[in-house]
Amino acid sequence: MLVQLLGLIFLLNSANSQPSNSEVVYHDTAMYGVVGKAVILECGSALPDIYIWGFTKPGTEKIKAIVYDLGEGPKIQKLAQTLGQLTVISKSADISIDKLPVAAQGLYTCQAFYDLENTPVVHYYYVHLTVRVPVTKPYLLVSDVSPVEGSTIWLRCNLDNGTGPIQYMWQHENHHGNVSAFAQGNSSVINVTEVNRNHTGWFRCLASNAVNSERSDRIWLDIIFGPDIPSIDVTPYTATERGYSALERETVSLQCQAQSNPPSQYVWFYNNSQVYSGPRYTITKVRRMHTGDYACLAQNTYLNTRSKKTISLTVYYPPDGSPSCSLEPAANHTSLRLRCSWPGGFPSATVQWAGHLKRARRDEADSRHNSDILLPSGSFSGNSSLFTCKGSHLALKNPLECSTRAYLPPSEPVCLAYVTVNKMYLMLSCSWDGGTPNALVWWEGPGDLGTTREENSNILIIRYGTARSGRPYVCHAKHPLVVQTQTCRLTLEAPVLLTQRRVVSVYEGADVQLSCNLRANYLPTNQITWFNNHGLDVRDTAKYMLLRTSAWANLTVRNTDETQDSGEYRCTSSNAVGGADLNITLVVMKHPMPPNATLIRVTYIGRQRNEVELEWQMEDDAQQGWTGFIVQHRAANGRPEKRANNDSMREREERMSPSVWQHNIIQDPDVRIHTVGRLTPSTNYQFRIMPFNHRTFGHPSAAKMPAEPRSNNLPAVIGAAVGGMLFAAIATVLLLVYIFRNRNNTPRLHDMLFGLRHSQSRENINFPEDEVANGLEGEIEDSSYQGPRIPRAASPLETAGPAPTTEDNEPVNVTITVQATGS
Repeated sequence: MLVQLLGLIFLLNSANSQPSNSEVVYHDTAMYGVVGKAVILECGSALPDIYIWGFTKPGTEKIKAIVYDLGEGPKIQKLAQTLGQLTVISKSADISIDKLPVAAQGLYTCQAFYDLENTPVVHYYYVHLTVRVPVTKPYLLVSDVSPVEGSTIWLRCNLDNGTGPIQYMWQHENHHGNVSAFAQGNSSVINVTEVNRNHTGWFRCLASNAVNSERSDRIWLDIIFGPDIPSIDVTPYTATERGYSALERETVSLQCQAQSNPPSQYVWFYNNSQVYSGPRYTITKVRRMHTGDYACLAQNTYLNTRSKKTISLTVYYPPDGSPSCSLEPAANHTSLRLRCSWPGGFPSATVQWAGHLKRARRDEADSRHNSDILLPSGSFSGNSSLFTCKGSHLALKNPLECSTRAYLPPSEPVCLAYVTVNKMYLMLSCSWDGGTPNALVWWEGPGDLGTTREENSNILIIRYGTARSGRPYVCHAKHPLVVQTQTCRLTLEAPVLLTQRRVVSVYEGADVQLSCNLRANYLPTNQITWFNNHGLDVRDTAKYMLLRTSAWANLTVRNTDETQDSGEYRCTSSNAVGGADLNITLVVMKHPMPPNATLIRVTYIGRQRNEVELEWQMEDDAQQGWTGFIVQHRAANGRPEKRANNDSMREREERMSPSVWQHNIIQDPDVRIHTVGRLTPSTNYQFRIMPFNHRTFGHPSAAKMPAEPRSNNLPAVIGAAVGGMLFAAIATVLLLVYIFRNRNNTPRLHDMLFGLRHSQSRENINFPEDEVANGLEGEIEDSSYQGPRIPRAASPLETAGPAPTTEDNEPVNVTITVQATGS
């Protein structure tokens, strides 16, 4: 009772109120914990009689209970849930807080009461708990990861969380992997002024507090600089007053280097013309043409900066190759000029024509490396001549030669005439190919042509329709090897069209060919164009087919029709001088009408009435004026004819109408008998015949309905039917007698046929609807059957009176009446 009272007093009084006769001892400690970890708060070394833990939030003075034990075991309050996973350590008043949150930081007070039975002792344990947050992994931010050399940047080491104070340290790792401390302090930001190329490398930061240390991922700092002035190394190295020199056919290598980040892009220039891209420019077998200034341009594409250095390279060489010989016409193609030169080299080479040409007249002032002479046309013999020139040089042991040959064109000049695509101009072409040098070609003809003289070929342009007909245009050609002038001629004429038949007749449905020819191969060449009977230009279609050459054109009209294809067809042709038209008349005739046909017999085949045989005759069988027949039939009463399920909807609708005739086409003119099948037996039909001659149809015959077939088997059929019915009636009676006599064995069947045994089932069957299923079991009446019907035997129930009340084994008298009818 005392323990409960003390506990109640402790809960109601404030933290400073204590029993007057108790001894109070105060303990004050400070400790820290880490977020997410566990911490133990102690409340004395021995288990008190009663205790209570209180929590004071920082910034407040109010103590709130979180755990207490009044002798009946610890009780954890709801407030403890906000401070982490709080548990009381067994056999003590210490508490353990797991997964420590930041909110658990504050003052914890444990009031412990000892020796309550004698002299109570009260202990106050004040625990100041500081919750520290470990630093998270820092991440490094740089104002510019690619700064330009000389600029200012800052580096920031950011943390998401961590309890201060925090120390920061930056590390730098260069290209060679050496790591050094770049800066350190309690500031998360450092400024780097005037960065230089030595700052290039990896940077990372380390953040530390009393709990832990974390290191950020490294980041690459790339300092942009350069390019510096490049240096050029020449291999092989031979210095001159102007720069460097090399011998011809040596391999010269030029190496350019310039410090830069990003690495420089190198471009080589030769005499201010770009020749190569890259740091090393190699000239394999340097030639005389490589003499000049070589410049290396180093470019920093990121900074758009560049630097340049130029050197001079001189190549010493003899004249290249051998002397060069050429020839050309001179003095309006009446003379031949020979040219020999060997330029280049140091010093210049000496050239001279060999043989008797040394005494020829010089065309120009002679020089050491060039020699020109002039030869008139009369000084040659034959169709070709060979000329040789020798060249000598101080650097060569033996002179070198060159040769050239003049040729006369192998054939005569060629003249051609053609028209431009849009028919605006007539082109007269003249050429004389194959000679060396080229021949001179010019035109002469009627009128003022205004032509010029051209080499090798010449084209005279005349506006379309203005050329002179019948008068020649003459082409002249002159070559320096001959004195005479060669010629060729062109005489232009208007076309003339011809045809074999001006009127063409054909029967309807056939293909017909119309021909149109040119009388001669006129200049310039032209094409024949066809127009149909409607005046339209003809192209290859399903109706028309064109077959043409440069001299003729045939038009084929397919599947001719009297109304569409009859008429005037026209072929036309024209050239730059004139034109011509030719009309051809096409007459498409219908085939003669065939004679009339008459149906002489239309009869059903068999009793099923689904096939009809027709026979007809022609008015004049000796005349063969037809190609086939069309047999037509239709339903006379308008009832639809039954067909296969795959018939189209349109065919079924046509069969529904009595005015629609069904067609059977016979393409044999000698047939006179035909059978039509797949008919509906219950439908009456009309039939008629109509002959046709290709596309011409004759008059249809008079419609006839089929007659019933003659048959002599009617008595036999009736007898068979009567016999079958008698046999069925006798079998039925015997079956009924058997069921009646053995009603004990088959009571259900007996009751169904003769009624129940008791009086409530003994009623007379006086009406036909009382019969069982309108007849015998399994018998089905076909309502669609139209033939004679065979009467069936009357049921015993129809003739007998009320069922007598006799014993089961008594005999029963049954009267059977059979009627047989026939038609």
